Amino acid sequence: MTRVTTGNDRALELRDKVVDTLIADGTITSKAVATAMRTVPRHRFAPEAELDAAYDAYRAVITKKDEFGVDQSSVSAPQIQAVQAEQADIQPGMRVLEIGSGGYNAALLAELVGELGEVTTVDIDPEVTDRAQRLLSETGYSRVRVVCADAADGVPAHGPYDRILVTVGAWDIPPAWVAQLLPRGRLVVPLRMRGLTRSIAFDRTGDFLTSVSAQVCGFVPMQGAGAHREELLLVNGTNEIGLRFDDGLPAHPSRLDNAVRTSRVENWSGVTIGRQESFDTLQMHLASVLDGFCIMAVDADLDTGLVAPANKWFSMATVDDGSFAYATTRRTPDDASVEFGVHAFGPDAGALAQHVSEQIRSWDRERRGGPGPTVSVFPAGTPDDQLPGERVIDKHHCRVTFSWPSAANPA
Repeated sequence: MTRVTTGNDRALELRDKVVDTLIADGTITSKAVATAMRTVPRHRFAPEAELDAAYDAYRAVITKKDEFGVDQSSVSAPQIQAVQAEQADIQPGMRVLEIGSGGYNAALLAELVGELGEVTTVDIDPEVTDRAQRLLSETGYSRVRVVCADAADGVPAHGPYDRILVTVGAWDIPPAWVAQLLPRGRLVVPLRMRGLTRSIAFDRTGDFLTSVSAQVCGFVPMQGAGAHREELLLVNGTNEIGLRFDDGLPAHPSRLDNAVRTSRVENWSGVTIGRQESFDTLQMHLASVLDGFCIMAVDADLDTGLVAPANKWFSMATVDDGSFAYATTRRTPDDASVEFGVHAFGPDAGALAQHVSEQIRSWDRERRGGPGPTVSVFPAGTPDDQLPGERVIDKHHCRVTFSWPSAANPA
C-alpha cells in the first residue's frame, strides 16, 4: 500500500504525533506497526469525530449506539490498536482474520501483511460492514475482504489463518476460532475472565491455546451467539450497590439480604503503592484465589455512603455465604502513595476482611512486580487432571486456567 495523501497537513501532523506518543510510552515497539500507523489516514475512518479527537492516542471514536445509548461499534483508541498489532506480530504475506469491523484496523492489517497477504474482516451488523466496505474502498484498501456474518463461526471459506485478531470483547472462545488457526497460528482476543478483560495473545498448540502476552483493555462486547451478560446481585434491595458476577450468581444470593445492616469492618493491609504504579496483577491474583470474586459498582445517584470504595464504578469484591467484602485504598500520611485495605459486611465480615487483606499481602510478597499468570484455553470437557494452574474458569466452549510463575518479589 502507498501512503494516502489527503492534502490536509494537520492530519499528517497529528498522525505522526500519535505514533511518536505511542513509541515514547512503549506501546509501539516495532518499525512495521509504526509505519502502518503513520500511513493509514485514521480520520477518514472516523468522520463522526473532529480531527483532533480522531487522533487522540488514548480515546476511541464511537460510531454506533443502540436505542438505550449503549455503545455498539467504535474505532478503537490508537493505543489499544497498536497493542494488539504488536501482540499479533504480523508478518508480510500472512493471512489474517479480523473479528469486529470498523475499517481502520483492517487497513492497518493490510499494511502489515503487504501485497502478498490477505485480510478478511467480519462483523454481524450489516450497517457496520457496509460502512467498513465503503471507507476501505474510498481510502485505497479495497483488497480487504469484508464479510457480514456471526463471527462466532469464524470465516472458514478464507482460512486457515496465520493470525486472528478479535476487536470486540469476548467472554468465550468458540471452537471455530481455534480450528481456523494454522497449527502455529496466533489468536489475539480481549477475553473477559471473572469480570476482568485482558487483550491476550494466544499461540495454538494442537487443540489448546497458551498465552504469550496480556494487556489491560476494554472493548465493545460481542453480539450474536458469542454474547454473554454478567448477572447483577443487588445487596440492599435497591440499585445503590450492585455485585456483578461473570460466571453465575452465588449458590444462595438471598443470604446477602441483611449484610449491609451490619457494621462495616475495615482491615488495612499495610501494602502501599505509588499513584502511578500499575496493580493489574493484583486484580488477576484476587480473581484467581477468591472463590466468590466479583465486581462491585455503586450508583452515584443513589449513593448513601453505606460503602466507600475508591472507585465507585469498578471495585474488586468477593462474596462468602452471607458476607461480602471489597478492596479499597486510602492515602498515606505523606500523600505520596495509597494503602490497600478491605471493607466487609455481614455476619462473618471480620474473617472475610482478614482473608482478603492477607491475599493482598500475599500478592505483595510473591507476585508484585512480576509477570501475570499464563492463561491457557482447553476444549470444554477436558478432564480436571489434564488442566494446569490454580484456577479453572468454565465457559460454554472452553475451560480457561490461570498458572502463576514462582515468586517474583521475595522481598
